[in-house]
Amino acid sequence: MEFLSSEQLTNIRNSVDIVEVISKYIPLSPKGKNYFGICPFHDDHSPSLSVSKQKQIYTCFVCGASGTVFKFIQDYENVSFKQAVKIVADYAGINVNLGNIKSRVEPNQQLYDIYDISTKFYQNNINTSEGKQAKKYLYDRQITEDIIKEFQIGLALKNADLLLELLTKKNFSKEDMIKSGLIIKRKGGYADIFYNRIMFPLYDLKGRIVGYSGRIYNNETDSKYVNTMETEIFKKGELLYNYHRAKEEARTKNQIIIVEGFMDAIRLYSVGIKNVIATMGTAVTRTQANLIKRMAKNVILCFDGDEAGAKATFSCSNELSLIDVTPKIVRLEEDLDPDEYIKKYGKEKFLYKIDNPMNVMDFKLSYLKKGKDFNNNIEKADYINSVINELNKIDDEILKELTINKISEESGLNIDLLKSKLIESKKEEKKEIEQKKAETKKTTKYEKAQMYLLFYMLRNMSVIKTYEKRVTYIPIEKYRKLAYEISYFYKKNNLNKIDEAEFLTYLSLENEKMLTTVGEINSLNLKEECTTEEIDDYVNVINEFNIKNECKELRSKMNEESDQNNKKQLLQRIIDLRKEN
Repeated sequence: MEFLSSEQLTNIRNSVDIVEVISKYIPLSPKGKNYFGICPFHDDHSPSLSVSKQKQIYTCFVCGASGTVFKFIQDYENVSFKQAVKIVADYAGINVNLGNIKSRVEPNQQLYDIYDISTKFYQNNINTSEGKQAKKYLYDRQITEDIIKEFQIGLALKNADLLLELLTKKNFSKEDMIKSGLIIKRKGGYADIFYNRIMFPLYDLKGRIVGYSGRIYNNETDSKYVNTMETEIFKKGELLYNYHRAKEEARTKNQIIIVEGFMDAIRLYSVGIKNVIATMGTAVTRTQANLIKRMAKNVILCFDGDEAGAKATFSCSNELSLIDVTPKIVRLEEDLDPDEYIKKYGKEKFLYKIDNPMNVMDFKLSYLKKGKDFNNNIEKADYINSVINELNKIDDEILKELTINKISEESGLNIDLLKSKLIESKKEEKKEIEQKKAETKKTTKYEKAQMYLLFYMLRNMSVIKTYEKRVTYIPIEKYRKLAYEISYFYKKNNLNKIDEAEFLTYLSLENEKMLTTVGEINSLNLKEECTTEEIDDYVNVINEFNIKNECKELRSKMNEESDQNNKKQLLQRIIDLRKEN
């Protein structure tokens, strides 16, 4: 079966609003005539993805990602173009038959299959007579049957070879079993890593099970939890527990609650607080921080109430500040974790805390002050310098002002002195940034002319016609190819007006790699309209470069030429070219 026609693709694309669709994946905020959000295709520190409702396209002004709603879903969901079209058609309520759509080849499919089988195996175990004690353990901890089913909690039985036997019968290789992290090779052969433990599945961002946390439950003296080792599909620093369930709720509420342990996330989710994810007890990585930033604008950290939880809160808030996220903080008394707190005090009291969090600087003041002797000037100065350092990590000017006033009151230091220290520290930071910018490679006027001409070719039919009449050659290959594609597309389709979304759809089908160049061009900070004089300048600069380049090549040929008549002809050609310029 052939793929859909361009008319059918246009109909599907026009049946949805790109802003509404992208909003299902990342939060967007209106700014001017466009909408902006955190770009999911690079390590974005501030909203740099622009989505145009009018043009029905998106562009990242940093990494250059660009395209229509099809391209966004294709890259975000990691699916083929056909699959992306099907997803958009489903959003629009349009029934399309695309035949057998081939999924992108999943290099680790065997590992995902092993986890799928193991989950069913463990779930079956917990529902047998041998699982009664494990279930009683869960019930005693207020983990109901509904929670067990929702979070696919299972049981690894006492025999350490049962999963091995099952996977062997299913014809999985020993190599893949070991790769999965569920089977280990020992002197006597092979064995299950997990046995006699309650099994809590760990999920990737798409909701696929990629690991387990196995917990003792019958007074054994072994380690309380054993987690799957890192594998090709389970990288702890790239995942957030419950992400796949929480992302839609977080987007709707524009708020995400972050806890440490997966049991805390399960408890919150089970009482109806569904915008919750867990870091699973590890320090938050940059990858995880960026995932959090994309989920919602309002971030609340609610880690364990003990000293270790305070330290983790401080560390996580600093990692988030590096990407311009200022979280709010909830601290729980009696050293309780969220799971224990809700079981002891109930959902309503916990929600009151969530609705009344402390600001991040109040938390940091408390954290940095702990153990400091304010009668010791060295310790006091160390505290104040630490606070100044932390203030430089946030952009909220009101919060800065309030904090400066607070430390002035408690330290007795003059407000102006503290502000001058803050300004001085900020200047040093600005100096470093400017220095880095200065080290960045400068774009020549010839490169700019090619890029600027393309920018307006994507927006104006008359500029395309000027290119066709007056530009014989664009020097940089990727820009030359893009200019050709723009010209070819409008000639082929006999179009008299610009339709950038249609052109990007065409590239998605015919030359997907070129979308990167389009993104680069669209990310230029230029005004939408241009004058004829400006286009003439770009064309003249490009032609000037071509003439200089040709003259250079002719001079090189002259130097190699021994025949005087040929030399004269080459020289005359150089003179004629210079007259043209």
